[in-house]
Amino acid sequence: MTPASSPIARYRPALLMAGAVVLLIAPLAAYPIFLMKLLCFALLAASLNLLVGYVGLLSFGHAMFFGSAGYATAHAVKVWGLEPALGVAFGVAAAAALGAVTGLLAIRRAGIAFSMITLASAQLVYFIALRAPFTGGEDGIQNVPRGKLLGLLDLSNNLTLYYVVMLTVVAAFWLIWRIVHSPFGQVLTAIRDNEARAISLGYRVNRYKLLAFTLSAALAGLAGSMKSIVFQIATLNDVSWVTSGEALLMGIVGGLQTLLGPVAGAIVVVTMANSLSAVAEAVLIVQGIVFVLAVMLFRRGIVGELNAWLARRAARNPQP
Repeated sequence: MTPASSPIARYRPALLMAGAVVLLIAPLAAYPIFLMKLLCFALLAASLNLLVGYVGLLSFGHAMFFGSAGYATAHAVKVWGLEPALGVAFGVAAAAALGAVTGLLAIRRAGIAFSMITLASAQLVYFIALRAPFTGGEDGIQNVPRGKLLGLLDLSNNLTLYYVVMLTVVAAFWLIWRIVHSPFGQVLTAIRDNEARAISLGYRVNRYKLLAFTLSAALAGLAGSMKSIVFQIATLNDVSWVTSGEALLMGIVGGLQTLLGPVAGAIVVVTMANSLSAVAEAVLIVQGIVFVLAVMLFRRGIVGELNAWLARRAARNPQP
């Protein structure tokens, strides 16, 4: 089923309206810092979903882009004194460059070999973050100043920062939607479904894969850069394999090959981690149980199962 033919597509205007209202009034019901964390991880999961769901490339190391961008932004803002927008742009550029280099190595292989290359690259980045002097080692880069956006908006105000992050994430999701529904996105889907056929039609498959990998890395970098501004710190946890696993879990729980799946998955995983913060050792256990249940009972994910239910309902009650 293509994204355009998704049963949920007919409800898009209502969903967009409801989503806009929820995003605007959410700070009245929840702590802005928690909401911003949720938005950043939803974007991280969406960037990975772009690669896994629409290109068929399973990355086990997406945290390297998320975390490296966070370090780059934190260093640029705190040490170089860059304005927050420029610091975030620098972090995104660093993640995109790392994605291009990693992609050049990884796309030459497929399947588990591709996944292992991304995992090995992520572990290398983790080691660099642990040992490099400018990253602060195990302490990370702390007390990152939020500053003023474009010299006008004071980001030290949590509510102001929330709306800036919200608008940025919404714009990023719009970009992902445009990519998926563009001719470029259709080629990516063709590569996922039958790479040999795409090659036989004359498409330079490796170029498409590399561009998709770099775009995915840049979007993950945007999420990591904003997180370092929100929490005013960049840490080793941001580049660890656990973060990569959480991003993948969000996509699976919410539903791969869907735009809203990563959002639903992020709500479940981030809320669960926040609720269990008092017993941190239980988080991974509960996440494992959720993953098993999702694979066994909701193989399409939350949004995927909703799409399937709407499709069955439409088949039983066809429109005149």
